[in-house]
Amino acid sequence: MTAPPRVPTLVLGGTGYVAGELLRLIAAHPHLELVAAISDSKPGERVAAAFPHLASAYPETAFVSAEEGLRLVTTLPACSVLAAAPHGVSAALIDRLLSAAAAAGTHPRVVDISADYRFSDADAYAAVYGHAHGAPTRLSDFTCAVPEHLPTLTTPHVAHPGCFATAMLLALVPLVKMALVEPVLYVSAITGSTGSGRSPTEGTHHPRRHSDLYSYGALAHRHAPEVVSIVERLTGQPVELNFVPHSGPFARGIHATTQARLVRPMSSAGVRAALTEFYAGQPFVRIRNEAPRMKDIVGSNYAELSATAHGRSVAVMSVIDNLTKGAAGGAVQWLNRIHGWDQATGLTAPAPGWT
Repeated sequence: MTAPPRVPTLVLGGTGYVAGELLRLIAAHPHLELVAAISDSKPGERVAAAFPHLASAYPETAFVSAEEGLRLVTTLPACSVLAAAPHGVSAALIDRLLSAAAAAGTHPRVVDISADYRFSDADAYAAVYGHAHGAPTRLSDFTCAVPEHLPTLTTPHVAHPGCFATAMLLALVPLVKMALVEPVLYVSAITGSTGSGRSPTEGTHHPRRHSDLYSYGALAHRHAPEVVSIVERLTGQPVELNFVPHSGPFARGIHATTQARLVRPMSSAGVRAALTEFYAGQPFVRIRNEAPRMKDIVGSNYAELSATAHGRSVAVMSVIDNLTKGAAGGAVQWLNRIHGWDQATGLTAPAPGWT
């Protein structure tokens, strides 16, 4: 039996951590073929120079310019675009690619991992990010959700929620959608340093972050309104989210604790049973009886959740890898669905453990 042709795939924003994770996943995917890693800052430089751990997969592959990416989307009848360009840059770049493709009669499908297409309203985006949206007329072409929460995609393109948002949404959406909790929600979450991107900052510099733990953006983080908008759209229920993010002394992973008040008293086992039912048939979400640990999922596309209830108080703990399930892995999962493949294709490698 002849194997189906592989889908030509472009990665935008090619030198960041998320792009590196996308390239790693594409290399192992049976149906995707990298045709361009686009980086306007390093065109002509070998991928292996930016990501030495990918040298075996891309020994001679070099980054190309945005102009070359534009040429490719106009010559390939159908391709996939995984966009990991910075916030504020991605919207206009994607719009330019899609406009050129439409003029040429080609049909790329896009999964955006930046924040630029997470809101459906340009004013809401501007209120959070402090600048006008780069392509407001393109917003209606995108839907933002984690794959597990949207059975049917009605737009040609997808925006994947952020890493913090993914960890929160996996707990919040079932609690609200199943009407288990009152609409005032509290989340405390800790992320690894890779969540801050590749460029060194005061918060990611190792001597400052090592053996330390601190909060930032308490009750004012930009992911909170994104999460609220997604929860309300998926559940039809207004919610209040109180979010306190923390920087942890590790490179990869997110641990989020969601607390809320139950509508009626439930046992811990009862809450876990409800979560298990909600995620039935979803291969990447596992509900555990014991507290989830990041070492069990870091480096994989799996998420693990557990819950504890006492009277009308409930706490749901969720762990994900911020670069995989929270970004590149979730994007490839969406791409699998867009092309009609099993959503787990190319993503079932277990966590390495002991990282």
